[in-house]
Amino acid sequence: MDKPKYKRILLKLSGEALSSDGEVIDPSILEQYAQEIRKVKDLGVEIAIVIGGGNIFRGAAAAKVGIDRVQGDYMGMLATVINGMAIQAALEKNGMFTRLLTAIKMDAVCEPFIRRRAMRHLEKGRIVIFGAGTGNPYFTTDSTAALRAVEIEAEVVLKGTRVDGVYTADPEKDPTATKYDTLSFAEAIAKGLKIMDTTAFTLCQENEVPIIVFDMNKPSNLLNLAQGESVGTLIS
Repeated sequence: MDKPKYKRILLKLSGEALSSDGEVIDPSILEQYAQEIRKVKDLGVEIAIVIGGGNIFRGAAAAKVGIDRVQGDYMGMLATVINGMAIQAALEKNGMFTRLLTAIKMDAVCEPFIRRRAMRHLEKGRIVIFGAGTGNPYFTTDSTAALRAVEIEAEVVLKGTRVDGVYTADPEKDPTATKYDTLSFAEAIAKGLKIMDTTAFTLCQENEVPIIVFDMNKPSNLLNLAQGESVGTLIS
């Protein structure tokens, strides 16, 4: 078995990626993700996961339907907990031990986020899923991923998307878009790239945590990254 490049990673998944035509949470996508994560777990890598809630509710869109932004953001945080429970169930079905920790207390379904407890779970080989964002409005789950990565001393943030890296424009809309293999944080911020928000970039930049943006739907991409292969776009 190949030796992993990283001892501890933080995997950021979007909520939208879990959905498909007509299904808010597609069981086949959950199963696919669980199997990809299992390959990395079997290498001995410690894994933490942050998942968005956009397939269920987007706080930023709340104002359009007359919901106060702060209220909408809290609704979005609750959506991430639902997704976290779904991915937890899929991982456990595939034989992995997990813990769901959230920034908003919900004792019936999860543990409260306590940094030392999260670190201990990781050391014991459990996959830790972080739900409810940072627990504060106006912060995205990208910012949550950067913050939690820094807190748990992850060596890298792996952002799984539907495209194979960062492009000069949206490749799904612009056929002339070209892919970046590497970027600096300063370039990513200066170019206004929307792959993650500025807060997330800045947190990772200040704490020297690289971000790799890759296609989560391509089989073994996650495993190849964990083993140090060049996949997607590296931002450092």
